[in-house]
Amino acid sequence: MVFAHDTEVALASAAALVNTLGRPEGEDRLTAVADLDAFVRTWDFSGSRTHDEAELAAVRALRHELLRLWTCEDVDVLAGGVNVLLADASALPQLVRHDGWGWHLHATTPDRPLATRMAVEAAMALVDVVRSEELERLRVCAAPDCADVHVDLSRNRSRRFCGSACGNRTNVAAYRARRAGRVPAQPGSRGAG
Repeated sequence: MVFAHDTEVALASAAALVNTLGRPEGEDRLTAVADLDAFVRTWDFSGSRTHDEAELAAVRALRHELLRLWTCEDVDVLAGGVNVLLADASALPQLVRHDGWGWHLHATTPDRPLATRMAVEAAMALVDVVRSEELERLRVCAAPDCADVHVDLSRNRSRRFCGSACGNRTNVAAYRARRAGRVPAQPGSRGAG
């Protein structure tokens, strides 16, 4: 395990939130309150909700800041951005236990706005990335037609794609390109005309 379990989950949920942007040319996947409700259920966010357009707008805005931090490649920029997220939320780290989770850190109370809780959870996970000097684990998918982000939790830091679909698609395209570029049979060999 590279990070504590709650950090890994927070990084994965932050990546999933950024990926709802549908970059580079895909459709935004977080356009309605129902989309946000589904996201919150999928990632088990606890705490209060307003289930309104203002909450949706705040979470949608957060995605751009998380993307900026995820792709910045400069640890000082990342650390500064994390500090801003934590300061804006007046974060106060506390050990908590709930919903079947063991002891873990929360830095906001459950009554804070959803976007604030999401921002702080991502920021706290990014704190561990910075402290562990593991910035290179924050990646953008290597598939040429995908701009989704992911966290590489592999032991040897080898994960290049956001998922198997992108990896398979890229590998098939490379195979087809190699096949199309094969050198024709030499004169005098079987099949030569």
